[in-house]
Amino acid sequence: MLSRRTRAFGPQFLLASSFVLALAAPALAADTIETVQVTAEKTSESILKVGINVTSIDSEDLRIGRIDTATDLPTMVPNVDVKSNIPGAQQIITIRGVGLDDFSSTNNSSVGVYIDDVFLTSFAEMDFNFFDLDRIEVLKGPQGTLYGRNSTAGAINVISAKPNFDGTSGLIAAGYGNFQTFDANGYVNVPVSDTLALRFSARTIQQGEGYWFSRTQHRDLGRQDILLGRAQALWNPTSTLSVLLKLEGERSRSELGVGKFFGTIPLTPASCPDFSDPSHCVNAHLYTDTTKNPFRGDWNHKAPNRVDRWGTTLKIDDDLGWATLTSVTGYIDFKRGFYIDADAAPTTDAEFDQNDKVRQFSEELRLAGTSGAWDWLTGAYYSFDHVQTHTPGFLNDLFGTEVLIEADQKTTSAALFGQAKYHFNNQVALTGGLRYTNERRSYVGGTTDENPTGFSFLCFFTPGCPFGTPGPFALSHENASIHDTNWSWRTALNWNPDEDTLLYLSISRGTKSGGFFNGITTNSFALAPYKPEELTDYEAGIKANLAHHTLLVDSSVFYYDYTDLQAQTFTSVGAVSLIKLGNIHRATIYGLDLDATWVPVDGLMLRAGLGLLHTRLGAFSVGVPVPAGNKLPDAPNVSFNGSVSYEHPVFGDYVGAVQFSAEYGGKVFKEALNTPYLVGGAYWVYNARASLTTSDGNWELALWAKNLFDERHVVQATDDGVGMGYRIFNAPRTFGVELTHKFD
Repeated sequence: MLSRRTRAFGPQFLLASSFVLALAAPALAADTIETVQVTAEKTSESILKVGINVTSIDSEDLRIGRIDTATDLPTMVPNVDVKSNIPGAQQIITIRGVGLDDFSSTNNSSVGVYIDDVFLTSFAEMDFNFFDLDRIEVLKGPQGTLYGRNSTAGAINVISAKPNFDGTSGLIAAGYGNFQTFDANGYVNVPVSDTLALRFSARTIQQGEGYWFSRTQHRDLGRQDILLGRAQALWNPTSTLSVLLKLEGERSRSELGVGKFFGTIPLTPASCPDFSDPSHCVNAHLYTDTTKNPFRGDWNHKAPNRVDRWGTTLKIDDDLGWATLTSVTGYIDFKRGFYIDADAAPTTDAEFDQNDKVRQFSEELRLAGTSGAWDWLTGAYYSFDHVQTHTPGFLNDLFGTEVLIEADQKTTSAALFGQAKYHFNNQVALTGGLRYTNERRSYVGGTTDENPTGFSFLCFFTPGCPFGTPGPFALSHENASIHDTNWSWRTALNWNPDEDTLLYLSISRGTKSGGFFNGITTNSFALAPYKPEELTDYEAGIKANLAHHTLLVDSSVFYYDYTDLQAQTFTSVGAVSLIKLGNIHRATIYGLDLDATWVPVDGLMLRAGLGLLHTRLGAFSVGVPVPAGNKLPDAPNVSFNGSVSYEHPVFGDYVGAVQFSAEYGGKVFKEALNTPYLVGGAYWVYNARASLTTSDGNWELALWAKNLFDERHVVQATDDGVGMGYRIFNAPRTFGVELTHKFD
């Protein structure tokens, strides 16, 4: 176990390790860093030609770093925060402090998440595992011109590995770790003919023991049973036509994790000012949990998590000679159901059985070409999605009732967009882009008090409810439609003083459409639609491949002018305090992103990423005025990630490799009110990996550990307003062994 003193000096520990390895390494010529190709602007080009802050994580880095879900991205990308409202579900992604802090399945993330060019329309779809990928690209700043729907914070492109004609090849990897975890994945690529190639990929995760243990149920919680599969066919009937068909599916019969209870009612006046002392802070039943272990509690219900997802994508590229026509057609059918013990106590005060259905269809057409000094792209986009939720809620012990939360939402979005880049010469280029979006959304939903006995506490405090008479009563209801039209745009000036350096200035504006909240509500006021938000980004950056291509630097500074940002707050209307989504008129954000990769000698690679962030909310009201000056939620002032890796022949035909990485996140508030006890403290998390590989790269045996020193920090904190809250912590230390075989 690392000492407290060593933990306090995490950066020094990492740099010292790097220095020792550099001294120990043989004095050989350094490897060079290849300039990667990205598709950030919808066409493949060098990252040194793209005036956007973009991080590209290739398949090998994803594999070695064990980047399995979006929650792992902060280990490689600074100024990115990912939290889970429930361990294993409801991931909220924030980039540079921008991200919708909500859990409603009817809502969209402020970060556009795209799977092979298909936008994921619902928060419910964000919880998935990565497998057999070519790369992940993280674009920071509003991406409203080319990426369209609701990308004010940025975009994450998850790009699957594609079939190829290079011959039959494949990979199979299997590993076993603590908590009885078996993880296996693989792919096979088969060229059937000169014009047809197939690729099949799969992954399974079988975890027999959960991280959490319920004293009430006398069993662990959080087991996993996940199956993932993908089949692709690439058909190139001519040298100018490419047709790629993908079928993809997921089946999960797993369990969620649970939050650690804390009470918000003091046993004596002023006895729990920050609600952190479990001996003095209780709920309405005088219950408290005095154990400090965040993975032990008195949860009284199992936490099943069922997911069935399948989707298909058809991508067609046709080289017309004067331009390339691209069509991307996507369809996703998604269903999930999970049970959450939101009161985190042995009583049944706030428990919900949430069930979601999402069906979405999208079509995008793009035409791109080059005419003299102009590179241009134009296109059209259409999407339709239907989201349905059905959530029985059990409030028996505290409110003496049960509720039913339902929603039925349909959204249609259409857009026209275009971008042009003019090259004044080989060094200077000016880019301009524009997008028009027309979106319509209809919503029917609300909360019904089932009132099975007639003596519901909610009914007693609700005007018009016949207290004493059993039967359902509508606490809230909304049947409304909203219509948003908006313009997004971007302009950028690129200067390449040489082929290894890019300096750029850009101004861009992104918008996110309005919507409706979907959660338990006791008053229709909470279901009133919130307005669209708008963000304008002023940015300057530099990218350079230096020191004979052994040092790659990517840095940018930015200033955000943010209006009508969508935020989740609490307000007191109806029987109890409730969550409401609304708009805060103004916010400002500024900061810095810095990424660097250095290969000082052959076999040694050092990486570091630094994010600095300053956020400020304007004044807003939650029934009482909140003065200007609060920080945005999930926006740490400082974030850092770094790694040192070294590989060298050890004996015979074998190569040894070691990697050590660290991630730091600063103190962060978890909601816009900046409630002092709803925070996550600063933390350091360390990961390690050691491997032995044959010189041909066909076999590898690896040992790995994540959260090496079992650091515990708060990922999410919630106060439900009626005497109880819970805190969610990061995953405990996990470790295992993995054997990988590649063949061709």
